[in-house]
Amino acid sequence: MERLLAGRCFSKEELLRFLDHHGLQKALSQWTSYVQAAYLRGRLKLTGGVERERRRQFPWSRPELHYRCCRCGTGNEKMYPADCIHCSGPCVYCEECLTMGRMQTCSLLLYGLSVDREDTRGSLEGQADRDSTIAKWGLSPAQTEAARQGLAFLAGGNRREPGRFLIWAVTGAGKTEMIFPFIDYELHRGRKVLIATPRRDVVLELQPRLKRAFPDRSVVTLYGGSEERWDQGEITLSTTHQLLRFYRSFDLVIIDEIDAFPYHNNPMLQAAAQRVCTSDGAYVLLSATPPAGFIRDAEQGRLEHVKVPVRFHRHPLPVPRILMIKVMSGWKGRLPSNLKTALQRSIDRGAQLFVFVPKIREVEPTVEVLRRQFPGCSVEGTSSQDPHRADKVTNFRQGNIRLLVTTTILERGVTVPRTDVFILEADSGTFDSAALVQMAGRAGRSKDDPNGRVFFAAAAHTQSQARAIRQIRQMNRLAKRKGYLLEHP
Repeated sequence: MERLLAGRCFSKEELLRFLDHHGLQKALSQWTSYVQAAYLRGRLKLTGGVERERRRQFPWSRPELHYRCCRCGTGNEKMYPADCIHCSGPCVYCEECLTMGRMQTCSLLLYGLSVDREDTRGSLEGQADRDSTIAKWGLSPAQTEAARQGLAFLAGGNRREPGRFLIWAVTGAGKTEMIFPFIDYELHRGRKVLIATPRRDVVLELQPRLKRAFPDRSVVTLYGGSEERWDQGEITLSTTHQLLRFYRSFDLVIIDEIDAFPYHNNPMLQAAAQRVCTSDGAYVLLSATPPAGFIRDAEQGRLEHVKVPVRFHRHPLPVPRILMIKVMSGWKGRLPSNLKTALQRSIDRGAQLFVFVPKIREVEPTVEVLRRQFPGCSVEGTSSQDPHRADKVTNFRQGNIRLLVTTTILERGVTVPRTDVFILEADSGTFDSAALVQMAGRAGRSKDDPNGRVFFAAAAHTQSQARAIRQIRQMNRLAKRKGYLLEHP
């Protein structure tokens, strides 16, 4: 039981299901005795589910009762009192992590403590060995340089707290392939690896790729409703929500899309990620559009990082063009002439079109206008409220839909070989520079069509548009300066 619980964080109910799953029937029938013995042996840490303390806001003010969830770290803002059948009194529970099971004042929370191990990091290999680790993955020059710097970071000296390394890679750079050498490096030292991503669909997409890349290693996949949630593996692939069930369990934690919903600006998920790494472990953070705090730390030398300024096909990123149009409310059922001309040229060149709008309520009116203007093309719209979104995305990928009107729900994760991107009302406050870069990143991803077209269509030119264009141009200049771009006759 101690061995299996090492690195886990469970409520009592989860503990019982965990013991039953692993066939530990004797421990299940006498779980209180086993938990007590493990605690006395220093292999379990026990706390209540919600801690409380009285604090003064000012030295002269009256002490106030404050609550904090010991599983997700949430404070008073998500705490609610309720009658409790267990402790026969009012009990405060945490709403923030309620989907993971009820956590309240009288709940029991168990942390499995890992056994101390001899540190093998950096003591066995030199640069030549690390280069051979990289070589077998067939990476591009830019990917190879990122992997080389990342492995040098992992092989760095002993740590007393987890280190952080940022890979700032443009959309379509092949971030997944870049992390394979890191995983390989850690697994050969008998260390455990976690790849976490905010979205379930990305987890399901990465699973077969990891299993093909590491056929002799055990891969456990965790998401809401996963049948493997009590299993253990050498590689764990997980949504960020599932990290609430771990505690100092992994030596390498790779977090993909650190700027994406729901991980970005979510204190609960960020707190969960901060406690899953061992004290001498490391974080590798992946993003095409890092949050401002990460960019600031990187530029000021507080965060080790590497930039990957070019896609795997080694062509420049498409630079968005500004298309000045009147506001959508003034269209009166007809497209602005310059927008219609640009759309027609994309259709004539055989491209499929992403048409992004800032609000869900603008999807259907835009679809109707496009259908009237381009009667020979299949036009559909989708959003987070569309129950048929998955089917429409599949049809778009298969080429059955020519123009897809959507919101930022599809700013990531959808790749179509020949694509142009039109962002309508690009001056909307809904679209910050990161969102504009991500949406622009849908174009030019294929080596057969690397020069896709991107248009910022709006009534005004905003700072967000300027920053997005500036970031894309800076990456192209960096790629050219480093010699990553293909030479053209």
